[in-house]
Amino acid sequence: MHDERSISVSTLIQDFLAARAVRKLSVHTLAAYERDLNSVVMHMGEGPVTLGDLSPRSLRAAFAAFARSRAPASVARAWSSWNAFFTFLVTEQVVAGNPMSAVDKPKQALHSPKPLRGEDTPEQLLDAVSRVDDRVRDPWPERDVAVLALALCAGLRLSELLALRVGSFLGRPGERRVEVAGKGGRPRTVPVEPELDAVVERYVESRRLRFGRVGASDALMVDRKGAPLQRGGLQYLVSSCYRRAGVNDRVPRGAQLHALRHTFATRLAEDGANASEIMRLLGHASLATSQNYIEVTAEQQRAAVRANRTNRALGKLA
Repeated sequence: MHDERSISVSTLIQDFLAARAVRKLSVHTLAAYERDLNSVVMHMGEGPVTLGDLSPRSLRAAFAAFARSRAPASVARAWSSWNAFFTFLVTEQVVAGNPMSAVDKPKQALHSPKPLRGEDTPEQLLDAVSRVDDRVRDPWPERDVAVLALALCAGLRLSELLALRVGSFLGRPGERRVEVAGKGGRPRTVPVEPELDAVVERYVESRRLRFGRVGASDALMVDRKGAPLQRGGLQYLVSSCYRRAGVNDRVPRGAQLHALRHTFATRLAEDGANASEIMRLLGHASLATSQNYIEVTAEQQRAAVRANRTNRALGKLA
């Protein structure tokens, strides 16, 4: 065990970020780690903070100050960042143990899923976007449908869509799957049914016609100039699809592309998938998150039973 109590915490944070970068995390994830770690360090007093300053007591005080002006979700995320940081330091034999167990982590309420409203909305959306819209400059329905379908039929997140390569789709016909770089760097594979496979193939072929050769290592989703789609461009694409289909009023506020992923998960639950299956398909870190879809479905079933006219007749008898 090295005695490095005088080493700068800023230096250790950079070492941690360099080690995380090897996992090919997104730049947004790495930036969030750095922001969370440095934001807490700022509450540890004046001057450079050293490893010796990171006692359970000082960490509790810093987190208490950090939490005063932040939501529980932000504090919980910072706690997780620091927990990962200390796990790294323990692995590197810089410290003997992880003190984060002495720092309280706020409990977070599970967010309710926000699927698209309306039983036939997903089908209406896909149908509308699949048709060439003369109001759109340089329409590309094959690409737009592929984006929507990968969220609706494979449950992909925005960051996961952006990370896809042309060669991310593997397997023989009828046994196809897509390899996904999930949240926190967790890889997973999602089965791809023939219908979704055909949608992706049509899009890739339309891209070849537009720009020529397409390589397996190329980004799957590109803009109308052939450059890899960026976060803002993909968000705008999905929003414009909602407008063109006339379903803006059925999209939960603040959900956008995530509403498509939630629709995928909710329909899985409605069709009998259990929480463990949903967890694997969506890449959830916690079974509780997946269980949330099951519980919402149960509430919807109860609401349907409550609406039964016979139940109202029974109420009159009482």
